[in-house]
Amino acid sequence: MKKLTLLAFLGLSATAFSQNIKSEPDNGKQKTALLVPADHAELEAKKKAAEEKAKLPKPYNPKADAQADINKLVAQAKKEGKNIMIQAGGNWCIWCLRFNNFVQTTPELKELVDKNYVYYHLNYSPDNKNEKVFTQYGNPGEKFGYPVFIVLDKDGKLIKVQQSDVLEEGKGYSKEKVKEFFTTWTPKKG
Repeated sequence: MKKLTLLAFLGLSATAFSQNIKSEPDNGKQKTALLVPADHAELEAKKKAAEEKAKLPKPYNPKADAQADINKLVAQAKKEGKNIMIQAGGNWCIWCLRFNNFVQTTPELKELVDKNYVYYHLNYSPDNKNEKVFTQYGNPGEKFGYPVFIVLDKDGKLIKVQQSDVLEEGKGYSKEKVKEFFTTWTPKKG
């Protein structure tokens, strides 16, 4: 009980002291400085992320007519008997770029995708939010963030929306989880 009383007294004293200091007029007598502690680890992480982002391919095209592109993909998917994998995001999104690069540079995943899907990078950015296209799929980016995956069957019918965080592992993606995701939504044969 003594400790609790002491803590309460110290807390109230600190509050009163801080209010007292703020209420005294400065009149230019005191020198004040804004102290912003530099979190070097955070700054270094941001720098490394920016360097990584600069090196990765930029698959999103803000100028593309996404609906026209998707319509062409539906025709292609029908012809080839594949599903459509839409990776929604933007070139501003490090996780979007990481996923694209991961799939493109992991032979087993690239082969799985190329065999079963026509793939599209649906842009979401200040330049082009593709609002009409996203609306027809329930605005999954608003719910899950980016990247988000929209899987359509060969007829263009929505069959799955997948958030990406469940596919992550560390600062990248899990090969096993991504492979399972792609395998689960391959076109049904027969």
